[in-house]
Amino acid sequence: MEIPFIYGKIVADNDFTDRKEETKRLISNFLSNTNTAIISPRRWGKSSLVNRAIRLVSKQESSILFVKMNVFKCETEQDFYELFAKKVIEDISPTMDSLLANAKEFIARLLPKISLSDPGTRYEIGFGIDMRANPIGEDILDLPQQIASRRKKKVIVCIDEFQQIGEFARTQSFQKILRSHWQEQKDVAYILYGSKKHMMMHIFGEYASPFYKFGDMMFLPKISNADWTEYICRRFEESGKSISSEWASYLAATVENHSYYVQQLAQYAWLRTEKICSQKEIDDAFLSMLDSMSLQFTNLMDTLTEKQRNFLCAISKGVKNLSSEQTLAQYKLGTSGNIRILKNALKKRDLIETTGSTAEIQDPIFKVWIQLIYANI
Repeated sequence: MEIPFIYGKIVADNDFTDRKEETKRLISNFLSNTNTAIISPRRWGKSSLVNRAIRLVSKQESSILFVKMNVFKCETEQDFYELFAKKVIEDISPTMDSLLANAKEFIARLLPKISLSDPGTRYEIGFGIDMRANPIGEDILDLPQQIASRRKKKVIVCIDEFQQIGEFARTQSFQKILRSHWQEQKDVAYILYGSKKHMMMHIFGEYASPFYKFGDMMFLPKISNADWTEYICRRFEESGKSISSEWASYLAATVENHSYYVQQLAQYAWLRTEKICSQKEIDDAFLSMLDSMSLQFTNLMDTLTEKQRNFLCAISKGVKNLSSEQTLAQYKLGTSGNIRILKNALKKRDLIETTGSTAEIQDPIFKVWIQLIYANI
């Protein structure tokens, strides 16, 4: 029997949950050539949303070419240029013959030594030159517009883990280069998203950033408990098992409607269910999740200072007045001046989110784990 819940992968079709308004908005941006930055905490479904919008548009619009890339492994500008050239040519080329023709037409002038391969069913392009000795120029950034102009089509370039460019040695000047090229491309739109909300906000949300007001900023909300309830009930029923609306709602609420964890907890509970899922299966599944992630959380806590660990403990227990003398003394946080420093350090690690003076732990499983481990503080 096929397991009806998927986590840790990009979901599609029947596994995709809600996001109707966000999908509609992103499709509208595709069709209107609007640059878009998608921002949310980790594992809230950004990649799945982009892929779904691409599939829906591709079924109806043959005039749009899509390019997808993940720049997580790029450590330098040269890495970015190389991957950009490679993915642009590969993704517009459905066959080996077209890949060769497109490579010769669009990049042979810039990269004279090109190799092609066919690993399985995917055609790939490689560059038979030393990229450090023969650096790629900024002309690579104009490839999408050149292709759009010659093919009389629109090109949508989707770049995952875009926050990685913030780690480059001269990131500000590189961001200026990217924007100066991309904002002039009338037939190309860029969809930029990543897994580190803090860094994405720094790139797109700060006035002094080159990418400030680059396009539409989409902040993904959590999927509602009502939508999760309907989805969980439906998926159980389709698999020949059942769960009541009450317990489906309870399941999603247990992990604060967090997309990744709802799917994971639902899978764990489904596997424990013979016919009808109840609170027992859900609670047992949740404890199993906590146990499976304990080592990961322990290793994470070992990378933090004592004050940072204590600060997370205070937040996990719902402490609001973090600067009060009682809180500072109870959690050994030092002086009130440390609170801002601790918040900033943990935000950079994407461990917490702040709204005004309120701080919250992003990961609901991590929060519960801290509550259990540090119960006596």
